[in-house]
Amino acid sequence: MTTAGIPETNSGTDLWARAKKLIPGGSMLLSKRAEMYLPQGWPAYFSRTEGCSVWDLDGREFKDLGLMGIGTNILGYSRPEVDAAVHETVNKGNLSTLNAPEEVYLAEKLIELHPWADMVRYARSGGEACAIAVRIARAASGKDKVAFCGYHGWHDWYLAANLSDDDSLTGHLLPGLEPNGVPKALTGTSIPFQFNDLDQITAIMDADDQIGVIYMEVQRSDPPAPGFLEGVRALATKHNAVLIFDECTSGFRRELGGLHLHSNVEPDLATFGKTLGNGYAITAVIGRASVMEAAQTSFISSTFWTERIGPTAALATLDVMEKENATQRVHDIGTKVQAAWEQVGTDAGLTVTTGGLPALANFTIAGLDPLAVKTYITARMLDQGYLSGNSLYVSIAHTDEILAEYYQALSIVFAELAAMDDAQLAAALPHGLAQSGFRRLT
Repeated sequence: MTTAGIPETNSGTDLWARAKKLIPGGSMLLSKRAEMYLPQGWPAYFSRTEGCSVWDLDGREFKDLGLMGIGTNILGYSRPEVDAAVHETVNKGNLSTLNAPEEVYLAEKLIELHPWADMVRYARSGGEACAIAVRIARAASGKDKVAFCGYHGWHDWYLAANLSDDDSLTGHLLPGLEPNGVPKALTGTSIPFQFNDLDQITAIMDADDQIGVIYMEVQRSDPPAPGFLEGVRALATKHNAVLIFDECTSGFRRELGGLHLHSNVEPDLATFGKTLGNGYAITAVIGRASVMEAAQTSFISSTFWTERIGPTAALATLDVMEKENATQRVHDIGTKVQAAWEQVGTDAGLTVTTGGLPALANFTIAGLDPLAVKTYITARMLDQGYLSGNSLYVSIAHTDEILAEYYQALSIVFAELAAMDDAQLAAALPHGLAQSGFRRLT
């Protein structure tokens, strides 16, 4: 039995300990907390990136066969064409009293990709884009309540679902999200429904005529059942509610645009983030003019939503995506990876089940504690030079050669797991398990 090791020198671990004393939670993003990966020994900080490689503060190179910038870098890290466009913008000037023309160029491109849409607003984070979309939709519908499915960020409108029942959001990606600081007056304004349960959302809409917004992801793990998206679209129309598709994660991973283009179901608004700028901060809300014009009746405004780097990066990213056929490639790569995970598992005597969009793939191993498995894989793959767990956000930088080496490293870990039961697995993790969900750090 192999015990997962920790590097003898790890400047990132030391810096992370300092960060937790200075920054509440250590990082501005839950998904970058070191404890989400390993209880001890995660490198935590990077010095530079290239392709799918990340170098830590001690100069060690790791291949990122995990979350690739938490899903941002579909073209790989430090894509030269995107960086060159950004450098040119920095040299010319990023922000002034006047507007950046790239805002208009990007709006034209996004509308070209989504013919149902007429107008665009920008932000710089996914949570902001979701909050903007909800504000616009409420203003357009004249109703306060939101029915939602999936994960949509950290803002009050979303966490309000947990004011009445602190388990409401457990089935929507992140357990343990407490609504501390969210006004109790918002109780009952956000109502969750389960993906692919058309009867449930139908009952919710029929029972409450104050629901003016249906907000959902097109797909998170399981694909939409036949007729589900069409049924939700019909419900929104019937009840004069605004249908919003959250494409902050799924966008550009199946079609050059939103995943909803693949399903041929048109929303009233859609939000985009993550891949839009290939690592640079840019998010967008697109929608029908009849709904988007409501933004002019509500105050939605921020200085740094007008900086120039974001839309410049997005234009360059979309250009490279189109030239490289990136959306189809990440789908194809992910499909092959899922098949390889299953085969490597079979070869080791494990039952491996894959899930998720191919470009946002994940796997589970039957018969062992899931969190212990994830922690062990993360630790042992780190030993072999990989940032890797039981999921992969695919980029076109994940070449066949890199993946072949990755499968070889993973086969070693799978063989070790095949020889363990839960007690042996726990013994191989002397520092305990990675963090799951949200909780206060000490």
